Amino acid sequence: MEWRDQGIVLASRPHGEAAAILEVFTPLKGRHAGVVRGGASRKMAPVLQPGGQVDVTWKARLEDHLGAFTVEPVRSRAAASLGDRVALAGLNAVTALLIFCLPERETHRRLYGQTEALLDLLGQGDVWPLAYLKWEMALLDEMGFGLDLSECAVKGRAANDLSFISPRTGRAVSRAGAGEWADKLLPLPAPLLGEGKCSDGEILEGLGVTGYFLMHHLAPEMGHKPLPEARARLIRRLEQVAEE
Repeated sequence: MEWRDQGIVLASRPHGEAAAILEVFTPLKGRHAGVVRGGASRKMAPVLQPGGQVDVTWKARLEDHLGAFTVEPVRSRAAASLGDRVALAGLNAVTALLIFCLPERETHRRLYGQTEALLDLLGQGDVWPLAYLKWEMALLDEMGFGLDLSECAVKGRAANDLSFISPRTGRAVSRAGAGEWADKLLPLPAPLLGEGKCSDGEILEGLGVTGYFLMHHLAPEMGHKPLPEARARLIRRLEQVAEE
């Protein structure tokens, strides 16, 4: 069995004395693991850093075996996160969430493209936080828990004052439609609707909403595992930036 693809390094860990087990996310094979012989060497260490773009060839005797990777570097994204705490925290959050929720060897081409585009924006602090928020929305959608913000769940398309989200269904609700139930609904921040420029506070409010659905809808499907701590660290970094 053999295939070749280009992908994003999610994680690597030592295996034996000189090898490493590498996890990559590729457009054709999804999240896939394999052994990299010599992966623990100083030469390979920079290549196997999370977020790196690599060309991989996987070989195994049978399809369900762990198999082995041959890895060639395409480009590193380490420079974008050097000295930038938000970029480093963001990179770690993205890779940790993908490991958390993606089934092994399941294709997710659209999400792959969105992830590659997001990581290519690392280090651009003026646009990256909003791009990351949109990526979390895309992740929820890919996993089957997307938010439906197209119309009011109560009033239909006639409503033009969408202000809330149902925590149960993920559907938008207008102020008029919410009525006396408004205090039981989640806020609908402007960034989730794609409405013009957004403040740091509005982006954080949007991440509070996506975080709710990640925690209360997606995580239970993953065996009630807690969300990766890397995401919480990113939120704390963004809060620090907003306070500056």
